[in-house]
Amino acid sequence: MSSPEQEAAGADRRKYVKRPDQAVVAVQLVLDDVNFTYQKWGETQRCKPGDWLVDNGGDVYTVDKDVFARTYQKVSDGRYVKTTPVWAEQVKEAGRVKTLEGSTGYQAGDYLVFNQENGGDAYAVGKAKFESMYEPAD
Repeated sequence: MSSPEQEAAGADRRKYVKRPDQAVVAVQLVLDDVNFTYQKWGETQRCKPGDWLVDNGGDVYTVDKDVFARTYQKVSDGRYVKTTPVWAEQVKEAGRVKTLEGSTGYQAGDYLVFNQENGGDAYAVGKAKFESMYEPAD
């Protein structure tokens, strides 16, 4: 479900795809009763059983197991590339967005990114990093 702010901002949202050379290293945490929290993006993040631990060019974080299964494809042992499009918009003001793992702070000029066209499954990515990882789908 998206917030009223996400819906209002949707007019500036564009479809993007991950550049094919942007593979991540990932391991699924299939251990009994894995539940932990960690500090990232200015907030406490949560990892649940079956989630994935991802190293995205030195930026390490967890990804919900269902989201990872739906959006990533294996390219070799331990390496995956995001194959589904995202919808993103550049923000004009700093803020915070609720994510599946917790929440993420962002600054003016960063991108709000959504795995769902309607604004669902949101996260934030810094401007330089987003523009190096994604390209417009159109």
